[in-house]
Amino acid sequence: MITLKHSPVHSDPEIMSGVLVFRGTRVPAQTLLDYLDDGCDMEEFLENFPTVRREDALEFLKLASDE
Repeated sequence: MITLKHSPVHSDPEIMSGVLVFRGTRVPAQTLLDYLDDGCDMEEFLENFPTVRREDALEFLKLASDE
C-alpha cells in the first residue's frame, strides 16, 4: 500500500467508498493502470481525465513500479 505523506493518491472512505484515487479527484488510480494495460497512452488518459495532474500520474506509476 502507498503510504507516503505527499502521495499523489489517497484513500478516503467518504470518497468513492475508499477506492484509491488521485488526490483532489474522484478518479481511481486503477483507471490509469487499466488504460495503459489496454494499450492507451498517458496523453489519452490525461485528455479523458483532465482533473488528474500529469505529475501525479507519473509519480503514481513510479511508486507502483517500485512495489
